[in-house]
Amino acid sequence: MHQTFDAALGINLLHANQEGADHNREHFDEWGITCFNVMSSPGAGKTALLEKTLAVLTNEYKIAVIEGDMTTELDADRLRKYNVPVIAINTGRSCHLDSKMVSGGIHRLANEYNPSEFDLVLVENVGNLVCPAEFEVGEHAKVALLSITEGEDKPLKYPVMFQEANCLLITKMDLAPHLDVDVNQIIANVRQMNPHVTIIPVSAKTGEGLNIWFDWVRSQLVQSAKQQLSVVH
Repeated sequence: MHQTFDAALGINLLHANQEGADHNREHFDEWGITCFNVMSSPGAGKTALLEKTLAVLTNEYKIAVIEGDMTTELDADRLRKYNVPVIAINTGRSCHLDSKMVSGGIHRLANEYNPSEFDLVLVENVGNLVCPAEFEVGEHAKVALLSITEGEDKPLKYPVMFQEANCLLITKMDLAPHLDVDVNQIIANVRQMNPHVTIIPVSAKTGEGLNIWFDWVRSQLVQSAKQQLSVVH
């Protein structure tokens, strides 16, 4: 059976992107950097989560951010207040970051700093529940956010994001008492898509679950360092 032109084009694009992602990953591993690809729909709280993360973990680790948005540097400016390198990438009409865009960010980081000094690069992807999950950027882990305001059905309607995630943060938990939403059903629907994903309910406003998230980040950094060390030897 012959593929349609659109299907073949999509496969070729993903293949080319994967080659770029593998190249980015080689850079990260060479420098001893762990990279997270942080993804969600618009307004789920990615930037707020990163603000809380930088406020705490920059005391322990050297962190840089690659910030993706279709236009503006509004989110990038919010994160620059934490005195970390923030490389802004405007994607124009593109609804996601791809490996080539992130490669440009990596090379800027390498030109302006000593990349081997960094422990963690956080890639904040463009707000979208579909495309970012399909285009790897060289990350060691995918972190997805789902706000409780989005309802219980999103993991079933947009499965790829949840199937690919290593960690899922259910955000804006402080709003739960005011919404007709079943958090347990959200969790059940996520588990239906991905039985092994780590799920952490959080609130950037009240601090609920953030220490659990920070511990997950720490554990990933330890695990990644061990894997990179084993490759070197």
